[in-house]
Amino acid sequence: MSRVAQNYFVHESSYVDEGCTIGDGTKIWHFSHIMTGAAVGRACNIGQNVVISPGVTIGDNVKIQNNVSIYTGVILEDDVFCGPSMVFTNVKNPRSHVSRKHDYLKTVVRRGATLGANCTVVCGHAIGRFAFIGAGAVVTADVPDYALVVGNPGKVIGWMCECGERLAAGAKPPAQARCASCGAEYRLEERDSFVRL
Repeated sequence: MSRVAQNYFVHESSYVDEGCTIGDGTKIWHFSHIMTGAAVGRACNIGQNVVISPGVTIGDNVKIQNNVSIYTGVILEDDVFCGPSMVFTNVKNPRSHVSRKHDYLKTVVRRGATLGANCTVVCGHAIGRFAFIGAGAVVTADVPDYALVVGNPGKVIGWMCECGERLAAGAKPPAQARCASCGAEYRLEERDSFVRL
């Protein structure tokens, strides 16, 4: 039988350790483990077989699909989507026989970003606001706001709207763009950042 505690839902097969925080309305599904020191925001959906390690911070309304491990050093801001079986790392040069627990690198996924199924995010990088990482891509560098990244190693091939539709193709953002789906407008600013108007 499942349980509801402190206004969030935890399936009976999952573990929520003492000393972590879980926001109201969050749902934690089968076989997942939230470890001591983790902080999960409100209205999140934690899928099956998810591990959230100590020190991880997860914002509000984050969707984490099945089979995702979120390791110490990862920060997910509000409205992030983690697709099924996508991967985070937290050490650049792991060895089984060498302890590098003090060498964890920070990875920040900014508000509204999508990390597609089976993609890998190598630690020490930032994923920009509303960026879109395609399924199976391998992120080895920082990703700008609104960028569409695919491939191995990941390359910027286009630009995305906040609604998830593609705005434009190319490695560089257009001077101006308007979403054909929702009508949102964007422009390139002087400091080479792509912003919504």
